[in-house]
Amino acid sequence: MSSSSGEVPTPGPLQPVGDAGELSRFNPFDPAILAQPWEYNDRLVAEAPVHREPNTGLILVSSYELVNQVLNDYETFSNRFMLMMGGGTKAKVPSAVAEVMKGGYPPVDTMLTADPPEQRRFRSLVNKGFSLRRVGALAPRIEALVGELIDGFAQEGRVELRSQFAVPLPLTVIAEQLGVPREDLAKFKQWSDGFVAQLGGMASTEEQVEAWKRIVEFQRYFEKVLKDRAENPRADILSAVVNARVEGEASLDTAECLSILQQLLVAGNETTASAICQGVHLLMENPDQLARLRENPDGIPNAVEEILRLTTPTANMWRVCIRDTVLGGVEIAAGSAMLVRFSAANRDPAVFPDPHAFDAGRANAHDHLAFGAGVHFCLGAQLARMEMTKAFEALLERLPNLRAPDGSGPPVYPPNILLRGMAALPLEFDPA
Repeated sequence: MSSSSGEVPTPGPLQPVGDAGELSRFNPFDPAILAQPWEYNDRLVAEAPVHREPNTGLILVSSYELVNQVLNDYETFSNRFMLMMGGGTKAKVPSAVAEVMKGGYPPVDTMLTADPPEQRRFRSLVNKGFSLRRVGALAPRIEALVGELIDGFAQEGRVELRSQFAVPLPLTVIAEQLGVPREDLAKFKQWSDGFVAQLGGMASTEEQVEAWKRIVEFQRYFEKVLKDRAENPRADILSAVVNARVEGEASLDTAECLSILQQLLVAGNETTASAICQGVHLLMENPDQLARLRENPDGIPNAVEEILRLTTPTANMWRVCIRDTVLGGVEIAAGSAMLVRFSAANRDPAVFPDPHAFDAGRANAHDHLAFGAGVHFCLGAQLARMEMTKAFEALLERLPNLRAPDGSGPPVYPPNILLRGMAALPLEFDPA
């Protein structure tokens, strides 16, 4: 039944919907598929680019063309998916989780989980904090931080890249821009982990309770910081967001600011850290491309786009169909829960020839959908690109003979339906 009231239909419980042939043997929530989704993705793109998944009832969208169509049609495919995540204002959450949530601010739909016209209000206000001028001004600080982090292990000949470099780089950048002192970075990472667990859709009740304890702690911390920035603005992104004014639009209230900060926290560090680790791993697996970039560092910005295409740290994203429609020849009812598979679209052979190959000079690498598309295109895309470019320039220059330690084994990918990243990346190199 179509929805005409503007209200997003509440997705019903996910239920099996019958046989879907050979593809029914795959489960998109299987940790093995979350870690290595490529065979499943290839099958979906080739055989069922819109697939009604029988184990869950989810509608999976996988081809580049149809993913792009969904991302650019918010009037049919809504981002107001918090109802599915157990965090929306109308969601049914376990009583133990609800009790913890009472200690903080209620969840509100802002940028990621809102649709136009409401989403445009939030976006127009927050855009001021991520202008090209403001992001460009961060380049010297990012370059200096990259150098400081590498200095910490360059003499050792070994590093656990995720914890010693890939996480602290973007985490420190976004923390500084949100007014968090360096001594609180460990807390900042714990808060980010709490948001990731809540967003990922695979947490048990106990894990949700722990996640919301961290979220409430985050809210109480930033409640004070927001008040300070409103009264004493500084030259940082948080001050720009708190004090932003757009003619005809109301300024952000505290709950809205906190919701946006949560999204900036995760988007500003988790995905970039994952892309850096997976990018270094790709380079070690493709020594010809590594040598190519060492010889021609000017090719690194394009290589960053290719790394984003191949790794797609935000592997999937939710949508809710809000009116009866047909997509790719498949009828979809209003209220259907959907999973948009960016990782599949970014390896669609119709757009990217030899899609699984790492080609640092790929001419259309920038056409990837790792940052999404349409009105929800990633606000921090330029910041992420800058961080990754500075990181790879320095890593390739300062860490010769990059290699995996003997017996280190393949990378481990903690299960998360939305975000795909390595748990750790131990490396060895010739010390300086």
